[in-house]
Amino acid sequence: MCTVEVSAVSERAPARSFVAFAGVFVAALLAFLGVGCVLPVLPRYVHGPLAAGDVWVGVVTGAFAFTAVVARPVAGRLADRHGRRIVVLGGALLVAAAGALYFVPAGVPGLLVARLVLGAGEGAVFTAGATWVVDIAPVARRGQAIGLFGLAVWGALSAGPLIGEGLFQAGGYSLVWAFAALAPLLGAVIAARQPGGGPAPEPPARGPLVPPEVLRPGIALALANVGYGALAGFIVLDLDRLGVGHGASVFTAFAAAVVGTRLLLGRLPDRFGGRTTAIAAGVAEAAGLALLAAAGSLVVALAGAVVMGMGFSTLFPSLALIVVNRTGDDRRGGAVGIFTAFFDIGVGLGGPLVGAVAALAGYPAGFWAAAACAALGVGLTTTISRRAGARPPSG
Repeated sequence: MCTVEVSAVSERAPARSFVAFAGVFVAALLAFLGVGCVLPVLPRYVHGPLAAGDVWVGVVTGAFAFTAVVARPVAGRLADRHGRRIVVLGGALLVAAAGALYFVPAGVPGLLVARLVLGAGEGAVFTAGATWVVDIAPVARRGQAIGLFGLAVWGALSAGPLIGEGLFQAGGYSLVWAFAALAPLLGAVIAARQPGGGPAPEPPARGPLVPPEVLRPGIALALANVGYGALAGFIVLDLDRLGVGHGASVFTAFAAAVVGTRLLLGRLPDRFGGRTTAIAAGVAEAAGLALLAAAGSLVVALAGAVVMGMGFSTLFPSLALIVVNRTGDDRRGGAVGIFTAFFDIGVGLGGPLVGAVAALAGYPAGFWAAAACAALGVGLTTTISRRAGARPPSG
């Protein structure tokens, strides 16, 4: 009788974990839809009703990154102290508040305030949400859980602009702003109803601002993200220069490779260890960037984007797995927050770095520079202890 009861409990546990993971995923997806839906509309709004120029388009579009970088480590520490659920809930409410602030007729300054609020909310949702799904997931599937949770961002940034464009065509700016407020609000409601995610039994001890177990994986992630900045900023321009065109299709191929790899090969970090898969992923990204640098045709550019996307897709969960496996449960949120801040740092610095190289030596040189950064990240990852990237025992 006892054996039957234990077996039934063990069979129900994965089902409960899946339902909890799905709830956190949907809550985050709805919050990030509030981020993605405004992307195709903001430039028109700044140019049109606000009558501001291209410089302000760039400032408004990128302003959220500043508060996101700051919010990630803060949100992580709050998640360790007060629980994952309350931080995801608070972050989703901030994203909803940003959507409501778009309605305020305060010109560019008012729009900047909304974007800064958005960044704080986005940083909190992702950091606490990623930590929450690691808590939920079985130890043997932590890497897969991190990778799948990241698809909440990719899914929202893919579908969000399409939703925003459709709403704009149907009802103008107000309809887009309303969706940007209501979707994250629904996400907050869903997050509040999920089991688990409460505070740790004992408050975590205060540690260093940048935990040592985060430093090398974080720097490796930042170096790899230079490549993303290169692809996003310059692939269209480079292929137009060559007379090839279709740069948007190359970026679509990259995004499809990221999503497909997460879905089909998401267990690689768990099977082979974070360090091993991070090294292989970094090599793939560097190889893909080298193909883009040498591309003289659309076929080669598409191949480079796919190879790069496969590496880029696997790299984040692999390095994140190293971090979470080296960090105690009571400090996991803070470690994830610092680690994900390196993601923003890499994207933020990568674009200007590649742009400077491209201005001096051309677009191919910019892609070669990004490939060199990815290779440096591989070299740094090899210095991480093998035990750090291994899967901890499940017993």
